[in-house]
Amino acid sequence: MEVTVVEASPHQVVLSAPLAPNINHRDTVFGGSASAVAILAAWSMLHLRLSAEGLGSRLVIQRNTMDYLAPIDGTFTAVAQAPAPEVWQPFTRMLQRKGLGRIAQASALHYQGQPAGQLVGEFVAFGPGYS
Repeated sequence: MEVTVVEASPHQVVLSAPLAPNINHRDTVFGGSASAVAILAAWSMLHLRLSAEGLGSRLVIQRNTMDYLAPIDGTFTAVAQAPAPEVWQPFTRMLQRKGLGRIAQASALHYQGQPAGQLVGEFVAFGPGYS
């Protein structure tokens, strides 16, 4: 997929991927590749935030929805913003109290400066020792 990291911080994750290794029969980005890059951006955002706060965990995706807004026929990006405090704080509180937390995280695909897709993933974090 040749995904590269453009930015990775506890505030924002930006990933980039070229067309060539992700191409479909219509000479546009294969939907599965677009979805995978969007999921990776969302997962990375949560992973970086958890790590920055010293909350070691196993983070997995439980489900997601993906809206494809426009065809992509070149290099594209997936951008995930940090969760809002009113979402993040209950998630981390539950993770610390119960050893398990659930959170929804979005990421957006962009192509040539325009929105090209939107992912919302539901992720589960398992704290150390969770069984």
